[in-house]
Amino acid sequence: MLVLHCHCRDCQYASGGDGSTAMIVSADAVAVQGTPASYAVTADSGNTVVRQFCATCGSPLFATSPASPALLAIKVATADDPGWVVPAAHIWTNSAPPWTCIPEAILKFPKDVGAS
Repeated sequence: MLVLHCHCRDCQYASGGDGSTAMIVSADAVAVQGTPASYAVTADSGNTVVRQFCATCGSPLFATSPASPALLAIKVATADDPGWVVPAAHIWTNSAPPWTCIPEAILKFPKDVGAS
């Protein structure tokens, strides 16, 4: 549905970098085998975000929110070939580290897409 690169502090903490790239898809379109571990946080937006990760290796897998239960954010880096994925926009750019490189031609939002 949509690919975003998020620079919020929570995504920075979870990724260990300048943020996280995720494909936002319909939760009904995804089948998950097994039960990922999870950790819930209150995001800068005020929404609860549940970060799901592999309980064996710790790799970030998904993010969900009770505020949008029909959507699932799949962490792009978990794909076998993430090279084909191109973000449509960068969000929470006001939290991006100064060394972050954001292409000039891409959409940028200082906060979330709906809050900017």
